[in-house]
Amino acid sequence: MAGVMETEEQARHRFQLELEFVQCLANPNYLNFLAQRGYLREKPFVNYLKYLLYWKEPEYAKFLKYPHCLHMLELLQYEHFRKELVNAQCAKFIDEQQILHWQHYSRKRTRLQQALVEQQQQQQPQAPSHGNTTSK
Repeated sequence: MAGVMETEEQARHRFQLELEFVQCLANPNYLNFLAQRGYLREKPFVNYLKYLLYWKEPEYAKFLKYPHCLHMLELLQYEHFRKELVNAQCAKFIDEQQILHWQHYSRKRTRLQQALVEQQQQQQPQAPSHGNTTSK
């Protein structure tokens, strides 16, 4: 029996659903929710997580608004990580680490941008002064 071909509209819809779901994986509280309800122990769900690894490819990753979800998707490939997510303290720890990372990244990015602006200002040629110089 031949497989049924997906229409372009169906493919677009699946793409949007998978994009949204993959990005939800960046939320440790959502992962804790999935773990507590047993999804992370179900073989079909674990296989689906493996299938979703295609989002790591650049032609798909460019659509992600929350690229951190790819790291979580990678960790979800490991049974030990999936088991630990049942513990709310594990999800809380991951959430706190993400916040610390984002704060550090924001401060570092701000400092880099300020340094770039200062560097550009120093490199601008100074116009000769036409003030009170008198020549004889």
